Amino acid sequence: MRTLRLRVFQMFAAAIAACVPWSVSDSLAQNYPVKEIRMIVGFSPGGGTDTAARLLAKGLSAAENLGQPVIIENRPGAGGAIAGELVAKAPADGYTLLMMASAATIQPALGAKLPYDVERDFAPVSFVGKTPFVLAVHPSVPVRDVKQLIALARSRPGELSYGTSGLGSPAHLMSELFNSMAKVKITAVPYKGSAQFAIAVASGEIHMSFVSTPAAKALLAGGKIRALAVSTAKRSPLLPSIPSIDESALPGYDMLGSWFGVVAPAGVPKNIITRLSTVIGKVLNAPQMKDALNKQGIEPQPNTPEQFAALIHNEIALNTKLIQSTGIKAR
Repeated sequence: MRTLRLRVFQMFAAAIAACVPWSVSDSLAQNYPVKEIRMIVGFSPGGGTDTAARLLAKGLSAAENLGQPVIIENRPGAGGAIAGELVAKAPADGYTLLMMASAATIQPALGAKLPYDVERDFAPVSFVGKTPFVLAVHPSVPVRDVKQLIALARSRPGELSYGTSGLGSPAHLMSELFNSMAKVKITAVPYKGSAQFAIAVASGEIHMSFVSTPAAKALLAGGKIRALAVSTAKRSPLLPSIPSIDESALPGYDMLGSWFGVVAPAGVPKNIITRLSTVIGKVLNAPQMKDALNKQGIEPQPNTPEQFAALIHNEIALNTKLIQSTGIKAR
């Protein structure tokens, strides 16, 4: 009898213990947030990821939204991996978030040894937006559209050049996908950053490159470059008169460019993820926020946690396939 009572007591105690964490977690989610939130950015202040994070944080902090300060903390280094590790190992309570950038889905594809798994260790919250790139040439290059560029490149294999800010950078992957799909050989010329190779195209130092929308708009206004197409499958509302590569010459060509999205540590209660996602959508759909992001060359595109998770998965798969098929190797 004593043994039976002991077993019953143990079962009852186990049941209570199992319920307590759920109850506490559920209660925390219902009252979230009750203190300031940190949004970690893996890049230096002033860049696209940082700009998107600061604009979003301001909107989220408003009393009618989260009603708590959202503080930006820059942890640059290792292509965003330092910030990624910090967030992956943070408490799963919703008070530490990461503004993830597109580099996060390129590093695994390159075989980089990361201290976390992008799909396992993060809980996607919402996509924030993207900055499409523009395929641009120096005005001296005798082409007016993508078909003419392909024809010129085929007639001069290896002679034309494009700029890149490094191995596996968005411009590098876009250009190598272009080479592969168009069956051409345009030679990569490395630069320290995207601003440098944008200037190189404008000066005629290189023939062409994929240039970020903000840089392209400024150079187009001055007549320094000629825009042939945008990298995304559809035209960008930021440059509606410029066709896509897909519609111009290479059906199926689609590269998002630079993009940003919010993730949390894996294990954050679903109620908190849902609340964050909903509020981010509200903030990004506000006309003033859309206008502010558009001025920075960013197309706001909030989505659900499930949709963002699918996007991350698909981007890793696409980048892996591209890197393997083109023979790009991490040095």
